[in-house]
Amino acid sequence: MSQHQRPDDSAPDGQKPETTSTRGRRRLSQRDFELEFFGGILDRDPLNADILRVHASNLAAKGLYEQALKADRRLTQLEPDRPIPWYNLTCSYALMGMTEKAFESLERALFLGYRDYSRLRRDPDLKSLRSDPRFPALLRKVD
Repeated sequence: MSQHQRPDDSAPDGQKPETTSTRGRRRLSQRDFELEFFGGILDRDPLNADILRVHASNLAAKGLYEQALKADRRLTQLEPDRPIPWYNLTCSYALMGMTEKAFESLERALFLGYRDYSRLRRDPDLKSLRSDPRFPALLRKVD
């Protein structure tokens, strides 16, 4: 065995060993890796709400708001009675400048039991909504 050949480089059953590592081909950030990985899972299983939830969050974090909005809409269809998907949809609408739809989805999230008022008051995604007089009125309505 030569000094550059590693013992595990030989392939069993006469198969040709790999000559290059796939690790060095490209470097992805963790978020990019997850977007690619979870996107592949969703291609095969588009109704997987758990994966869709993480994927939507990653899309938003990368600034891919239009894609995140589509994922959030799909989540509210898959989980229409859960407040968190509606809250996330509110964030997507607000980031896209769709104020009317943002307020509609926020009202739905609050109706379904979303009560993290501290987050509502500080979430940077909702900055555009907080200056609207409907925002404090909506919070007073559910207090």
